[in-house]
Amino acid sequence: MTSIGDAEMVDWKLAVATATRLAKPGPEVSRDEAREVVAELRRHAKASERHVREFTRMTSAGEGADTPVLVVDRAGWVRANVAGFRAVLGPLLDKMQDRRGNLPGGAVLGAVGGKVTGVELGMLLSFLASRVLGQYETFAPASRDMPGSAAAGGRLLLVAPNIVQVERELEVDPHDFRLWVCLHEETHRTQFTAVPWLRDHIEGEIQAFLGETEVDPVTLLERIREAVQSLAGGRPPEEDGEARVGRSIVELVQTPAQREILGRLTAVMSLLEGHADYVMDGVGPRVVPSVVEIREKFQKRRATGAGRLDAALRKLLGLDAKLRQYRDGERFVRAVVDEVGMDGFNRVWTSPNTLPTKAEIAKPADWVARVHRQPEG
Repeated sequence: MTSIGDAEMVDWKLAVATATRLAKPGPEVSRDEAREVVAELRRHAKASERHVREFTRMTSAGEGADTPVLVVDRAGWVRANVAGFRAVLGPLLDKMQDRRGNLPGGAVLGAVGGKVTGVELGMLLSFLASRVLGQYETFAPASRDMPGSAAAGGRLLLVAPNIVQVERELEVDPHDFRLWVCLHEETHRTQFTAVPWLRDHIEGEIQAFLGETEVDPVTLLERIREAVQSLAGGRPPEEDGEARVGRSIVELVQTPAQREILGRLTAVMSLLEGHADYVMDGVGPRVVPSVVEIREKFQKRRATGAGRLDAALRKLLGLDAKLRQYRDGERFVRAVVDEVGMDGFNRVWTSPNTLPTKAEIAKPADWVARVHRQPEG
């Protein structure tokens, strides 16, 4: 389906193997400690369900029972995300396959391109696998070892070794920190289970973005290679300057039509991330005794990253944009709730037409004026 000749354009199994092999080992814990962390995260995830729904007044069909919570290690996170990438990128890879015969280097790509791309994708995932605390995995199909919602394949992932590592680095109460993380991630699960059209809308936007992609396989490999070389130290930031690391991979391959789509995607992702932060801060003081300390230390860690090389790679991968989404989105949600209350804010979930634009994320009053002057429904 996604091959050049007899070779896949992306060797997905090799990507998983590479990421699993290169991912840094997690923190040292005994077997009993590991079992307790897993059990506690599951308890907190269940408790967070009730806390989030009471605070947001959003109700999921079937109380979310159809969307599993999976406590995973770094390898499990890698497998889930490779499955997601494979599902989302399939149409783009098919398009690239159709064009391969007219491209320079097509024969070489047919022989080795899939393995090269698999290794380089695996290297990127190995970097991310040690940093993600949790994730609502939206697009990957359910499998025997990675169950998902029967309706849409969704599942909530909690990456246990990363949560333990961060709570130790921050020197915060581990029980409070685990619940605090679960509150954020459960908000994402609630968003998708309570708003049935949201998954299809985002997937449609992503496919529209990919459908406008004119990049050839050689160029795409170059973009991935830039990120990997930054990670490996092959091109230090000070040698390549802003021209090399000043833009993310996504920005480097955009067409004018893609910029419009990306603006809409940025707005909705800002909404989702900001809403999760807002809920976490709203619920936290009631159920997490040390929430003020946790929030302060975590925000500082989120803003500073782990050093110059880490910062350069985050920029190249577009992760800095995600940090802005947390900040701008939370500011939007807070301003709207202050103006029209939680029920008024929840009109954002009515349809794609009531989602904020990128400009409205920056000017919440414009969203209030547009949506609340329209008749309900």
